Amino acid sequence: MSMNKKQLLEKFQKTPEKYWYLQFFKDNGFIRKKCKKCGKYFWTKDPDQEVCNDSTCRPYEFIGNPPTKKEFDYFSLWEKIKKFFEKEGHTNVKRYPVICRWFPDLYFTIAGVVDFYRKDGNNFVFELPANPVIILQPSLRFNDIPQVGVSGRHFTSHSHLEQSSLFDGNKGYWKERCIELDYRMLTEILGIKPEKINFIEDVWLGPGAFGYSLEYHVAGLELGNAVFTEFRGTPEKFSVMKEKLIDMGAGFDRMVWISKGTPTNYDALWRDIIKKVTKKLDIPYDDNALSKYSRFSGSLGADNILDMEKARLEVAEKIGMSAEEFENKIRPIQSLFAIIDHVQTLMFAISDGGIPSNIGGGYNLRVILRRSLSFIERYNWDLDLNWIAEMIAEFWKPLYPELKENLEKFKIILEIEKTKYIENRKNAEKTLKKIFESGNEITESKLVELYDSKGISPELVKEIGKKYKINVPISSRIYRLVTEKHEMTKPKSKELIVDEKKLEGVEKTTPLYYDKIYEFDAKVLKIIDNYVILDKTAFYPRGGGQEPDQGKINNCKVIDVEKINNIILHEVEKINFKEGDIVRCVIDEERRNKLTQHHTATHIINAASRMVLGEHVWQTGAKKDVDKAHLDISHYKSLTKEEVDKIEKTANEIVKGKYKVTKEFLDRPEAEKRYGFRIYQGAAVPSRKLRIVSIDDIDHEACAGTHVDNTEEVERILILKTEKPHDGAVRIIYVAGDSLKEYSNKCKSILNSVEKLLKTNTPIEKINDMISEIKENRKKIEKLEKEIADIQTQKLKFESYGDLRVLIAQVDASPEELQKISLKLSGDDTVIFLFGVKGDKINIFASSGKKFDKDIGELVKKVSEFLGGRGGGSKSLGRGFGTKIDLLEEAKTLVRDMLNG
Repeated sequence: MSMNKKQLLEKFQKTPEKYWYLQFFKDNGFIRKKCKKCGKYFWTKDPDQEVCNDSTCRPYEFIGNPPTKKEFDYFSLWEKIKKFFEKEGHTNVKRYPVICRWFPDLYFTIAGVVDFYRKDGNNFVFELPANPVIILQPSLRFNDIPQVGVSGRHFTSHSHLEQSSLFDGNKGYWKERCIELDYRMLTEILGIKPEKINFIEDVWLGPGAFGYSLEYHVAGLELGNAVFTEFRGTPEKFSVMKEKLIDMGAGFDRMVWISKGTPTNYDALWRDIIKKVTKKLDIPYDDNALSKYSRFSGSLGADNILDMEKARLEVAEKIGMSAEEFENKIRPIQSLFAIIDHVQTLMFAISDGGIPSNIGGGYNLRVILRRSLSFIERYNWDLDLNWIAEMIAEFWKPLYPELKENLEKFKIILEIEKTKYIENRKNAEKTLKKIFESGNEITESKLVELYDSKGISPELVKEIGKKYKINVPISSRIYRLVTEKHEMTKPKSKELIVDEKKLEGVEKTTPLYYDKIYEFDAKVLKIIDNYVILDKTAFYPRGGGQEPDQGKINNCKVIDVEKINNIILHEVEKINFKEGDIVRCVIDEERRNKLTQHHTATHIINAASRMVLGEHVWQTGAKKDVDKAHLDISHYKSLTKEEVDKIEKTANEIVKGKYKVTKEFLDRPEAEKRYGFRIYQGAAVPSRKLRIVSIDDIDHEACAGTHVDNTEEVERILILKTEKPHDGAVRIIYVAGDSLKEYSNKCKSILNSVEKLLKTNTPIEKINDMISEIKENRKKIEKLEKEIADIQTQKLKFESYGDLRVLIAQVDASPEELQKISLKLSGDDTVIFLFGVKGDKINIFASSGKKFDKDIGELVKKVSEFLGGRGGGSKSLGRGFGTKIDLLEEAKTLVRDMLNG
């Protein structure tokens, strides 16, 4: 079993002098103590301090009493801290996107250090753009959603001050220098007295590396955490890193907060926005009540609270605040704080290409948007989220003008999502109605399931539960349980075609496929079953969405090519050679050319889509086959015909432009610096060397596929159709080059066949006439069916079952007509069971009125199963089918028995 964070801390604290004892502490009079409340070890200058400064151990002591030398606003404090670190040799770099494109296991940039996460093969590495470096990084986290707006300090988007240095013994710096700089930042820039500062010992476990840390806390608030990443691997199997990493991450928002001493961190940032909104909505803002509550709300940040609602009321009780006062003075303001936070998060995400959806990280974005809308609905507020977004964009304009530039896109997406929210709300209420009426308990795992599979937020479950007088506890960790797999979802491992153990000792294959070689000789290194490994090969292996080459080895057919690590395996039919032989290899040149044209066409369409639809367009998937190809792009709605036509036209203009298609190998940091993170279109590339494919200055992508040398070689692109593979994405299906010629010839052949079949030179007109005739006949049939159903309805007679009127009958009608008849005859005192025989199938429709106390859906299920089919429904409506027509009369008897039972 893997060691967890708690176990790692216990292990390290057996020899604390290896990790946390610093000369800096000794020189500056810090002593190590154990907190009497939480048991953590901490460093302090106060010999009488018995309880550490963690918020779980003491209230926020700085509210109304800031420990800094003066009050700072966000932008002036950043300028001072930036200059401080620059003077100390650090390079300040521009923020990275909040959508993490460069690291394969993350959807979001959840902390500043994530900017430097990279993969080299299977190894986890850090790559800094400068050494040492400082960056103010907006970061998105979704595991603390219940605490946002409540604890006073939690956000889904926060400003992460990242101070990093790689230390190899000579370059960069290590622990002593890090803590010295952070101490000086606190004392010299913020003006906090040294005796107010605690350094609390902790550890850090990351994806492929780990280390220990010193968190610095002041007056009940954690301001930063200096992580000393020293080990690569896991606590069970690790090595000391050649280049150790200083990863100091500070909550920059909290530094502003502690300098202002406002009731919450939200006030410290958005005071003007909050004032405008509370005035518009006529919400009372009681600064005194909020200050009293907020001093103790830090305890609500713990991740082990089983019932957040209960915990919030307990804080109110602790300060002598009644539940009514909490409802009127605290809860609405906390909801407003959450709304502003959520809108800010959405703005950063949408500006960087994120889109709310039902998969991956887009799901988290949709949840916080719907959470905001549900708060507005709960309080019946006349509040436009676009207005909030405009104020947030104005606030961040000095640092992040891109938020204002993307406001229109935010507004479009908001309108689309509001429509979906209304529909989801209706479906959610139906789903939850069934659950609550069934009496099933809503456990934490059930909340996670509802959230993950149906998009029903825990807050909505709790709200609807109140209608049924059922309390649904929401724990502080509920969103973390889901977002752990959304933030850190690893791609499914590819099923290997051969056991990797059989590849041990085999030399890596030298690739020749980038040199347009179609015939070559190679040596056979190994044969495993029907897979052949050569010392070199021009056969392109399946990868990056491109299908593999085919051809022949020694006249034996090559049907597939795969790559495992750096070894390329050829699946060969009827092998007539052995290991050690020199064989003649021939590539199917026609197939290769079609695949190559389609791959370059994919890059062209991606660029064209971005030009037409906007900068939010990213490739989310692709497949390049011989007969056609498709590209999946991120987009918030289906494409119109006009948009498709414009994309096709733009793509063909690029083709006709005769732009050079260049390929170059660059070191990853150089490629990112030169072309930005747009190079990661398909996915992050786990390699220090990247092959960059550029179409002039139109498009640059990290790509290992085969490409033409000039866009004119693609000849022409035709978009066949578009569809939605999933929410938040659009699939563009197209054909290009030689495959387009074949497609065109095939279409002409089909058209000729249709002309002959219809005996006309104008087949479209003839087909339209036939369609019109079919539609007219369908209307006549529907009219006749209705007349027949009306006649049958008049003949139907109800039976009396006590206070109920019951109708059990066989009717010659379609499933739709069965439903219409049933609903037409239904009343509060009716139970209707109709059977309609069509061919070898029995359709069933049933309904019941308010006076019937049984579940009609359950009855339909039993009758359908008796007839060899399936069925079900709600308490008052049910439908099903069966195939055992010979049991129909017995089925009617079964219905009567169940009604009598």
